[in-house]
Amino acid sequence: MPERPRLEGKVAIVTGAGSSGPGIGNGKATSLLFAREGAKVLLVDATLERAEETQRMIQEEGGEASVFEADMTNRDDCQAMADAAMERYGRLDILDNNVGMSMRGTVVDVSEDDWDRIIAVNVKSMIFASGAAIPYMIESGGGSIINISSIAGLRAHSQTPYTTTKTAVIGLTFSMAADHGKDNIRVNCIAPGLLHTPMTAPRMNDEQREQRKSAAPLGTEGTGWDVGWAAVFLASEEARWITGIVLPVEAGLTVTSPVTYTTIGQQARF
Repeated sequence: MPERPRLEGKVAIVTGAGSSGPGIGNGKATSLLFAREGAKVLLVDATLERAEETQRMIQEEGGEASVFEADMTNRDDCQAMADAAMERYGRLDILDNNVGMSMRGTVVDVSEDDWDRIIAVNVKSMIFASGAAIPYMIESGGGSIINISSIAGLRAHSQTPYTTTKTAVIGLTFSMAADHGKDNIRVNCIAPGLLHTPMTAPRMNDEQREQRKSAAPLGTEGTGWDVGWAAVFLASEEARWITGIVLPVEAGLTVTSPVTYTTIGQQARF
């Protein structure tokens, strides 16, 4: 007997559902996997054409999805997004908060405008989206919210503004999980590692990709699919008793250091 799709009968919103360039990023991979597992997916992106590309891929596989253009830093857009999910599908079960941006710099050189922008995109967007989605999830009997952070939220990184916001996402996850457990809403966080995605690809050459791969114990390169599968698990009933966690998806990068780690009886691997 074929297995029942893990998200059958569920309705999901994925923000940042398109990719910024050729290939499969976190949002696109998550959207495709949600649809493959039986969910109806509202694909949200600030650039409608990106969401439409993901929609075509889902529809070609026989899945169900529609698109919605929104600025996730705008509260009214976030409310309209949640309203659209209910109007089109009649319920809301899953919210994947995937919108984000990177920014290099330190506290010495980050401008006020840049600081305000990254706080808005990486943190405020999740607050507004979740605030709009939660009442509908309660109406639907509960749900799962997945916030995308980063290993930059777990350890020092070369991008202080980015690190600060990704740490904030983790704190937001903890608080939301505590606030809304009574509503049967689970809130968890994924912390991706050094992935190769359309967002990171333009900034790397082959040598840099090899360095990133060798930085973690598994010695392999992560993709958007790795984040997508983690999101499927957290959205599914398999994770029904899991809330308020941070799930690193990073080949073991956070458990060791390239400087200090050595293998027994061998030369240092890193």
